[in-house]
Amino acid sequence: MYFLTSNSRLNEQVVDKIILQLNRVYPQILTDTEAEKFRNPKASLHTRLSYLIKHLQKKGDRHCQEFYRALQINAEQLYNDLPSRKILSPVFFLTCFSVAAGFALFWYCSHSDTKVIGRARRILGFSPIIIGRHVRNICMLYLEDISRN
Repeated sequence: MYFLTSNSRLNEQVVDKIILQLNRVYPQILTDTEAEKFRNPKASLHTRLSYLIKHLQKKGDRHCQEFYRALQINAEQLYNDLPSRKILSPVFFLTCFSVAAGFALFWYCSHSDTKVIGRARRILGFSPIIIGRHVRNICMLYLEDISRN
């Protein structure tokens, strides 16, 4: 709602088209009286749009989906720019994982006491899903060698 109401992203004509589409194509979503209320030119566009979105949210998910469909039909560029339409790339997740792994490695290397080795062994022992079984076994053998020395 904030995205749609901020910076005058929608103009009067587009909002009226959306309201009319919801009223004419889906009269169960917006009745004639509700459509007239949301098309009232005396109220500001921001207020009308805010009340419309709140009204549709109260009615349920299907009504909100029809609003998004009407938005896509009448303002496709705005629909494509919605924050909920942005998909994070795999590079983002790989970057986050790399940062977490780097931090864990730094934390491990900065503490040389035996408690850290025991903690690392416990973490690696319970992580067969995260890393492969063969890699986990190699890491466990390495940790055992370090703890013996």
